Amino acid sequence: MTSTRFAPDRGLSVRMTVTMFLLGLLYVAFMAVLVAVGVRAVMVLVIAAGLLLVQYFLSDKIALFAMNGREVSPQEAPELHGIVDRLSALAGMPKPRVAIADSDMPNAFATGRDQKHAVVCVTTGILRRLDAQELEGVLAHELSHVAHRDVAVMTIASFLGIVAGLMTRFSLYAGLGNRRDNNGPPIGLIIFAVSGLVYAVSFLLTRALSRYRELAADRAGALLTQRPSALASALTKISGDIARIPTRDLREAQPFNAFYFAPALSGQSVASLLSTHPPLERRLEQLAKISAALGR
Repeated sequence: MTSTRFAPDRGLSVRMTVTMFLLGLLYVAFMAVLVAVGVRAVMVLVIAAGLLLVQYFLSDKIALFAMNGREVSPQEAPELHGIVDRLSALAGMPKPRVAIADSDMPNAFATGRDQKHAVVCVTTGILRRLDAQELEGVLAHELSHVAHRDVAVMTIASFLGIVAGLMTRFSLYAGLGNRRDNNGPPIGLIIFAVSGLVYAVSFLLTRALSRYRELAADRAGALLTQRPSALASALTKISGDIARIPTRDLREAQPFNAFYFAPALSGQSVASLLSTHPPLERRLEQLAKISAALGR
């Protein structure tokens, strides 16, 4: 990671390394099985690589477009820019672009492949609900994602899932289930089963990494501002308000959970094993420990 003043997190580095290693092993095994059953996976790999590159290089533009966010100037949002200016200087990192999304969903996200191409976006809903210190805590959390290059890591980690998902679809659409090799088992069925298993394992690995990534961002942001209680207050407010957002709005926002400061669906609605975020109680417990350690 590029040097910043965010507190180092060895646990995050270890988990990222282990997850990428396991995904690499899974990828090699997956390709070996496909080759063994005589499948030419070149086209799938080309398509998956293309999707990965688009997501990697255009993640900031895609996220802003999908969330109807727009970049704002210091003249348009002086308080927001002031907070981002202070935090960037405090963290010793380049200031990211600043954007606002017109949505009553109280949330924020950071995206971009590196610090030079990062953008931090907040919704109008979160600006109305949080005070300056709480908003600072949320933005410190998001800047730590940028500093740790979490978007790039999670994009690369998702590559195997994309490949497996495409293989599963291709095996269905191409009707490979009826194809047999020398009266042996149906090749399409083998591809479908193996691809489904690989997708499930890669999905669980990346979700586990995502949950720890959020805890690491909470910790780094709280230590940077030295006000973990402000971040805890923001979490509590946002989680409580999201629970009152209409279900239809929550479903529309759910695909962006990996970007958000808090998940668009509550912990009760999604099994913790499948969630992109750790439970609110776990996050508040960690912040309480940090607060006690800081004597605040």
